Amino acid sequence: MSTLSNKRIIVGVSGGIAAYKSAEVVRRLQDAGAEVRVVMTPGAEEFIRPLTLQALSGHPVHADLLDPEAEAGMGHIELARWADLVLIAPATADFIATMVHGRANSLLNAIYLATPAIVAVAPAMNQGMWSHPATTANMEQLSQRQVKIFGPDSGIQACGDIGPGRMQQPDMLVEQVAACFASLQLSGKKLVITAGPTREAIDPVRYISNHSSGKMGYALAEAAIEAGAEVTLISGPVTLEPPERCTLIPVVSAADMHKATMSACADANILIAAAAVADYRPVTVATQKIKKHADAVTLEMEKNIDIVSAAASDYKHLFVVGFAAETQDVENYARGKLKRKGLDAIVANDVSRSDVGFNSDNNEAWWISADTSKTFSIRSKTQLARDIVAAITEQLG
Repeated sequence: MSTLSNKRIIVGVSGGIAAYKSAEVVRRLQDAGAEVRVVMTPGAEEFIRPLTLQALSGHPVHADLLDPEAEAGMGHIELARWADLVLIAPATADFIATMVHGRANSLLNAIYLATPAIVAVAPAMNQGMWSHPATTANMEQLSQRQVKIFGPDSGIQACGDIGPGRMQQPDMLVEQVAACFASLQLSGKKLVITAGPTREAIDPVRYISNHSSGKMGYALAEAAIEAGAEVTLISGPVTLEPPERCTLIPVVSAADMHKATMSACADANILIAAAAVADYRPVTVATQKIKKHADAVTLEMEKNIDIVSAAASDYKHLFVVGFAAETQDVENYARGKLKRKGLDAIVANDVSRSDVGFNSDNNEAWWISADTSKTFSIRSKTQLARDIVAAITEQLG
């Protein structure tokens, strides 16, 4: 069930007898790698105590729409934004009706209305209630709104009736939750991304660097997380906030980045080297600030190690994607780097333009491998990052 690794799931519990199964749903989701938060309706608390679900999830249970402590911390809007998927299990006939009519009379209802996440319901009710035309119409409405319907099962019910309406078993619900993310082809993969510039010290107050903002590398980290990967982001000095759910390793110099990258790639599957690493560094670094005495100063420079080449050479198991930031003859230079550095693919872009590249929110690029080539016309770096991740998954097969 690796597709739930790194996924954030809200389990919503409404007031039905099947609420006792929710505890097992929480446990099995966590066993599959998901991070789980529980939201209960007032009616649900009559069937199962919040303390049980808190103990299983390891987090406080959310229940009160107007809880001042919740609003000060993770209120209903923040909770709605936090989730990748909201699973309402059990979903009673009454709760389903409130969803259809857009009511926000409980915390769980408000989260349903506010969340951009996938929403799924696991209906649980008496067989007569399930077969009633009102319930049938409500389920059709939810389906039209892209709410996923899990179940129900058929069998003997708590009231003694036999027929459809039983909530599906926890293991089946977890399988269906996992299926919602099955298209995420990087699930279970460990991915290392380098981003931003490096700084090569001249003296304690001066350094050599470049104009890289880190935006492309950070967008790639976000896209890889969306695709289910476990991401390590090795970043030079930038002013960006790192994406949630990634491991950030801040570095300064090319030597720092080389050390961190080689260590992180030892057990990784993929490396995307998006950082703009300085090609050269001063041979000697002054221990004190260099005073402005002479009209001219000569710096002796030495070449930095080529990080992406070193990773491709040392880790044959690694799928390595390089970046080529060029100012002329972009595609030809990129093809040369692809072959010379032993890469699986390279992303090339023209950084001489003001509308794309360094510091811009947009980019235009070429994706080049040994037997494929495609052009990504100008688009946001966020979208380009998703396209690059899709190209990686396509090439990995």
